[in-house]
Order: sequence, then C-alpha cells, then structure tokens
Amino acid sequence: MKLYTRHGDDGTTGLFGGQRVDKDSLRVTAYGVVDELNSALGLARCACTHDELAAIIDRVQPQLFVLGSNLCLPAGETSEHVPPLTDQHVQQLESLIDAVCAPLPEMRYFILPGGCELAARLHVARTTCRAAERAVVRLAHAEPVEAHLVQYLNRLSDLLFAMARRANQLEGVEDVPWKP
Repeated sequence: MKLYTRHGDDGTTGLFGGQRVDKDSLRVTAYGVVDELNSALGLARCACTHDELAAIIDRVQPQLFVLGSNLCLPAGETSEHVPPLTDQHVQQLESLIDAVCAPLPEMRYFILPGGCELAARLHVARTTCRAAERAVVRLAHAEPVEAHLVQYLNRLSDLLFAMARRANQLEGVEDVPWKP
C-alpha cells in the first residue's frame, strides 16, 4: 500500500465512514491538534529517564490516539474500530495528578515553563494540550462532542503541568518563578 493516495489533493480528507470534509474544518483541526499533542508527548518521552513519568506518558499516548480517533468520527457516529474514551479515563487522570503532586512542595508563586529539559518539553506538551482543548471546544460549539473529551484534555493539561514540576524535582532543578 502506498503512503500517498492523492485523495486529499483537493483540500479534503476522509473521516471514518468515508465522509469527505475540508482539511481546515473544525473537526479536522481538533484531531490535528490532538495529534500535535501526541507528538509533543513523544518528544518529551525521548528525554524521560524517570520510570514514574515515562509510565504516565506511555499510558496517555495511546489514549490520545483514541481521543483523536473519536474526533475522526462524524458527529454522533460510533465505530467498532474506535474504542470509546470514557469518564473513567478522566478519573484516572485525576488519580495520576494526585499521585504526581503528592511529593511536590506547595506552589506559592506562578512558575515559568522551563527548568530541566524534560520539564520544558512537558510544558510544550501542556500548552499544546490547551490548544487541543480550545479546538475541541470550538468544534463542540458547532457539532455534538462528548463532554468527557473536553474534560480529558482539561485534566491532561493539569497532569502535564504537575509532571513538569515533578521532572524538575527529580532532576534537582528548581521551578522557574515568575517575577513580575
């Protein structure tokens, strides 16, 4: 099978089920930014030498693929080939946030993205996650989108923030305080 099909040369792409939509549609933009997020996490994983954080990234990346696949379905449709992302996934992220935050000192100031390389990469993933969340919210204003997809991205950005702080802690690097 060839990698190129030429089907998208007219500026459209196919959703699951075969429906053709413009490549700049809200739906394609939403799952495209989720793909960018997954790539940013893959880059963070390359710099991750801490089993605790690597295990989280390894768990989240396939879930992001599921989230993107759900966004690839036309509004209101399901597919036996696309597993659901559920409220349970959101709850799992909340548990992970609690676990990652447990050893961290209380935050007493705003922090700037940075510190060690892994923390900086996780902050890039966090900001990409916020962009994905905004894209999915825009889509939800135009078409039905399951609420837990937005909730998942909202919790994930919090988790990535906590992971960046934890990466700095594990590397013995201070968070970078914002000094107005």
